[in-house]
Amino acid sequence: MDIASGRFKGKIKEIAGKVTGDRRLETEGKTDQARVRIQGAAEEIRERARGVRDSVKRKRS
Repeated sequence: MDIASGRFKGKIKEIAGKVTGDRRLETEGKTDQARVRIQGAAEEIRERARGVRDSVKRKRS
């Protein structure tokens, strides 16, 4: 699942939970959104680490 669709699905669950009064569904939607944000942040960290690694490799050459 990509980040945009994950956030969208989470937001839909959150809204559906609010509308229907289903606190579990609302919380599940918020949790899904948080999970997607964390995954995006982790990917960004991995990309930055690759950039640092590549920069160090270039300087050694």
